[in-house]
Amino acid sequence: MPKINRIDDLPGVGPATAEKLIAAGYINVESVAVATPAELMEISEIGEATALKIIQAAREAFDMGFIRGDEFLEKRKAIGRLYTGSKALDELVGGGIETQAITEVYGEYGSGKTQIAHQLAVNVQLPKKEGGLEATAIYIDTEGTFRPERLAQMVTAIGLDPNTILKNIFVARAYSSDHQVLLTEKAEELIKSHNVKLLVIDSLTSKFRGEYTGRSMLAERQQRLGRHLATIHKLADIYDMAVFVTNQVLARPDIFFGDPTAPIGGHILAHQSTARLYLRKSKGGKRIARLVDHPALPEGEAIFKICEEGIRDF
Repeated sequence: MPKINRIDDLPGVGPATAEKLIAAGYINVESVAVATPAELMEISEIGEATALKIIQAAREAFDMGFIRGDEFLEKRKAIGRLYTGSKALDELVGGGIETQAITEVYGEYGSGKTQIAHQLAVNVQLPKKEGGLEATAIYIDTEGTFRPERLAQMVTAIGLDPNTILKNIFVARAYSSDHQVLLTEKAEELIKSHNVKLLVIDSLTSKFRGEYTGRSMLAERQQRLGRHLATIHKLADIYDMAVFVTNQVLARPDIFFGDPTAPIGGHILAHQSTARLYLRKSKGGKRIARLVDHPALPEGEAIFKICEEGIRDF
């Protein structure tokens, strides 16, 4: 079989089909390999047999078979870690925010979610020896909280040029859940062409929460949120990228003892997030981060502060 490098090299993909796939965000063989037949059938108006043939060829070209556990361990060693600005917070999550993973932080207003997101957008551009990834960032803002002035403060504190740093952050404001999903799908073009290693969505759930109200719409909301998260995971895996999402909380009236707050998104988001952090304010300007869930780390807490320079150890 000839070597497959592009979508139009796949058997069954002609010029018209390739154009439709690319327009829908399937711009490389890897993205087709992780697609479902139903997705390709809907996008390209092809039959199921053709869709299966295309996906199978893409998977063979992308080598999506089994590997041994020791090989997987070696692959894990290549995962990047992004410094947060606080050594205590980095240690809590195993050395920094991981690439090929979704890190979710949730907490009440003012707990520090957006501040960490801003700090990461700066830090991802730093040299690797300084805890960065020598790359650029995409920042999807759903609540109008992105502030270049705040980023400039953080950058000035470490002696760098704010304009240079801001040029390497691609910002988009999402005005609806549909727009948010579209921006995430279109982000792949930027990721490939501009060495993006951080995707921030602040916040992930606010548009879904506002548009899908009431129990009658809960199932539809969760299905759409699940598909959205699957797309994000795919981007993180294929492009070795860190994904950092913030989440809102709600107060549970049925909780009489302990903290009554709970994150939005239910089990869908709980299972899709690789690491979950709960942030809360404390006395004296402290912020407390609690690691709620992680596949390889125990629960724990870290204390940090938010100052003019950014995220720092308390």
